[in-house]
Amino acid sequence: MVKLLDEHERTMAFAEVALGQIKSLRQTAVPRNYEIWYVYATGYNAPLNKIINETLARNGKLSESDLEQIYETYLSHIKASDRIDKVGARVIGEIDDVMALINEGLGMSENYDAKLSGANEKLRNAKSREQIKAIVDGLVKSTREMREINKALENRLALSKTEISNLQHSLEAIRAESLTDPLTGLGNRKYFDRSIEMAVRAAQASGEPLSLMMFDIDHFKSFNDSYGHLTGDQVLRLVAMSLKQTIKGQDITARYGGEEFAVVLPNTALRQALTVADHIRRAVMAKELKKKSTGEILGRVTISVGVAMLKPDDDTDSLIERADACLYAAKRNGRNRVVCEADPEYADETRSQVA
Repeated sequence: MVKLLDEHERTMAFAEVALGQIKSLRQTAVPRNYEIWYVYATGYNAPLNKIINETLARNGKLSESDLEQIYETYLSHIKASDRIDKVGARVIGEIDDVMALINEGLGMSENYDAKLSGANEKLRNAKSREQIKAIVDGLVKSTREMREINKALENRLALSKTEISNLQHSLEAIRAESLTDPLTGLGNRKYFDRSIEMAVRAAQASGEPLSLMMFDIDHFKSFNDSYGHLTGDQVLRLVAMSLKQTIKGQDITARYGGEEFAVVLPNTALRQALTVADHIRRAVMAKELKKKSTGEILGRVTISVGVAMLKPDDDTDSLIERADACLYAAKRNGRNRVVCEADPEYADETRSQVA
């Protein structure tokens, strides 16, 4: 009883620290933020504590983007790993059961084989009709028993096949979930990092062009500050929906982090990528944002887009850096526009970074 009380008091202390941090930093008291601070309070996840302490020391706060990135990097994959371990254990258990059944069946088969051999010897030595009939009756009984055992084994194997197939689907669903941003339904940062590496390698091997778009929602912070995080989430979903409606085929879409998105365009040269980028920009701007709770019209959302194309001496990081520089050039030059590395705005941006 004392141990239970100690555990209660200990976990309540962690909970108080978590809620205290949320309150002092004026963060939303959503489950994700509570989990981050609860784990922080326990001290069990040293890398999480380290990045939080460094970010607070540098910025004095944690933005929504910071919190999301911390959760994705240090917590969400642990949950996926736990679920994968549980499914894996069920698969191993199922295989062990089947192997035990097969071994049992093999034992029965050997026993049946011994009975057949014995019956053969008995038939050679049988002296009367009654002896032969008894031997045959025994064989018929053994054969019936063996048939029933084989049928049971066949049914059990069929059930195991179904169960293992279902578990395989579960693993695939967990894998897909671990690569998906839950708010927008697009790929998450992990999915983007993995996909762009593969796309860059494929483009370098084939010599085909590859372009990258990075875009950011204009004045996103003001939506959150003015109308709350629920409206901010609605803005993110609106942009994601525009992306899904516009991007098709082999193109790769992802939420890069916070209010920033990325699109990888294989087999696409810069001019074509600019056309796609402007199509997305117009599609987003065409949608009117309405507050669900009141029906109030909040206006239209716009995005700024940066576009870069893979060069022969590029790696993934340098391609992302150029697309990102183009994005910042678009934002510096009035927002709601597309800038590529061939535009003078990009040259101005790179010069200002050097200066």
